[in-house]
Amino acid sequence: AIPCAGLALAPGFIDTHTHDDRAVLDDPAMRCKISQGVTTVVVGNCGISLAPLALAAAPPPPLNLLGGRAAFAFPRFADYAAGLAAARPAVNVAALVGHGSLRVGALADITRPASEVERAVMRARLAASLDQGAIGFSTGLYYPINAPADADEVADLAGLLPAHDGVYATHMRDEIVGVLASLEESFATARRARVPVVISHHKCAQPENWGRSVETLPVIERASATQEVGLDAYPYHAGSTVLDPRHVRPDVRVRLTWSEPYPELAGRELAAIAADWNLPLAAAAERLLPAGAIYFQMDEADVRRILAFPLTMIGSDGLPHDAHPHPRLWGTFARVLGHYSRDLGLFPLAEAVRKMTSLPAARFRLAGRGLLREAYHADLVLFDPARVRDRATYDQPRQEAEGIARVMVNGALAWPEREAGARAGILLRRGG
Repeated sequence: AIPCAGLALAPGFIDTHTHDDRAVLDDPAMRCKISQGVTTVVVGNCGISLAPLALAAAPPPPLNLLGGRAAFAFPRFADYAAGLAAARPAVNVAALVGHGSLRVGALADITRPASEVERAVMRARLAASLDQGAIGFSTGLYYPINAPADADEVADLAGLLPAHDGVYATHMRDEIVGVLASLEESFATARRARVPVVISHHKCAQPENWGRSVETLPVIERASATQEVGLDAYPYHAGSTVLDPRHVRPDVRVRLTWSEPYPELAGRELAAIAADWNLPLAAAAERLLPAGAIYFQMDEADVRRILAFPLTMIGSDGLPHDAHPHPRLWGTFARVLGHYSRDLGLFPLAEAVRKMTSLPAARFRLAGRGLLREAYHADLVLFDPARVRDRATYDQPRQEAEGIARVMVNGALAWPEREAGARAGILLRRGG
């Protein structure tokens, strides 16, 4: 018997936006997620996926967020699915196919739109991946490996999704001054392809753009009246990705998460590194490459407004291979439950849980999950609403959440690991 007095029982949390593609293979215990009550992760976001792609050279950014050349060893999605089955991760995995990975695998020159022949290669690989268990397609149009693709190229690929009941997720071209135009492009592309669209990690980035969620959210709401639209967000005012010298500026703090030539500097502020080297910020960033960084680029009022929006799901966007990761990797779900729901009263506990369970299960077509219902899969989390809180910080990011009592995945007790630690996660295919 498990003592449950004073505790809340909920469906297992679904992390709608992750880059756990390799983590579920290399670190199948997945403590960073299972310790928060996460039972399912959606991988392959932002146009970045391990499959279908095999590389003979170092991956270009941002593919290197998933690892080096050796990580990209899955020429077919079926190979990745087999690797997942062999690893037996503690969490379920629902996988998107990344547009950036398709482009890098099919184009000799990724600085231009794909030719018709190259599109055909990408279509064939995407179609095969959908047949082999992928649930959708993602783009990272902000990134150099994706940015040259026009809307026709994206719609051409996304047009394969309806036959597979697949989902299209997009890291838009612009989350700064062009955020409204990027939203409209995303909605138009999804309409052309006749697919549901998820706006990844919605934000209004950079100080000149702060406050514009009062404009973006009504646009999203209007679009949702005529097409299926979703979005996800993480509960922090800083984001994290590859370090890009073009995007460092004196009015936005930047903290290094990893650097290939200077690994000992992970966790330090870019401004302090630049001062030590007596270099401008951009020049210091250039010297650190390849590298990753945390950007303190959002306004807290926008973060709260977006989190509270009824269509918003919760996604960590954590980067598990960073040497000094953003705390969202370990803290996202407990932070929503504790800080934003209980402490700030941004929304009731039941609404917080809906954003992590039934809403994403419906959006990503994960049948039999996301609700406490007879005949549903037993993905469950037992937690203390009064105690649950995130402990991960920017200084100490690898801290387990408090207040998560038990987690079950497919009926097996997965947390706390010291008592059971069953690894019962599976690849979730369309409708399952």
